[in-house]
Amino acid sequence: MSDTLEERHARRMARKKTVVDAAIAKATDSHGLLLVLTGNGKGKSSSAFGMAVRALGHGMRVAVFQFIKGKMGTGEQSYLARDPNLLWDVCGEGFTWETQNRLRDIEKAEAGWARASQALRDPAYGLVVLDEMTYLFKYGYLDLDLVLAAMAARPPMQHVVITGRAAPQALIDAADTVSEIADVKHAFRAGIKAQPGIDL
Repeated sequence: MSDTLEERHARRMARKKTVVDAAIAKATDSHGLLLVLTGNGKGKSSSAFGMAVRALGHGMRVAVFQFIKGKMGTGEQSYLARDPNLLWDVCGEGFTWETQNRLRDIEKAEAGWARASQALRDPAYGLVVLDEMTYLFKYGYLDLDLVLAAMAARPPMQHVVITGRAAPQALIDAADTVSEIADVKHAFRAGIKAQPGIDL
């Protein structure tokens, strides 16, 4: 008599559970993580803000530093800024094609980094989000080695998420978790403008 689909499924899931449980049992270390969300696809910042919500839900204090992006508010900022455990700092004046002033962009990036580096020294923050930071390395606005040194010296249980396209290899090497989000299709290329609740 042949096995039913349900019986075969139950055996596969039992084997899978054994493997997963063994992997979970081996994971005994606990420390602050450095996560990098990179790639050309949409959703890097949204993923980071989702982690901010998760951290706030656990009662953690969170600091978000938005580089490059300008003062135009987003839905996440409008909603999350109500939480007393969240610091939201817009460190830029807009994308480089909007500002068209490299020296001013560098000045804003350095000032934002000065504030962010304070949060990276403060053990009260359980999560620090450095949104669109990879552009600061790409354009030469900030020294990557300086940032990596701050990551290495941060409080032991503090998590950091860095987002942006074209993450440099040294940052990827230093990270605990790296996700690359691919661009398969985007509504903007079909002439659809940024939508509140989705893009803003």
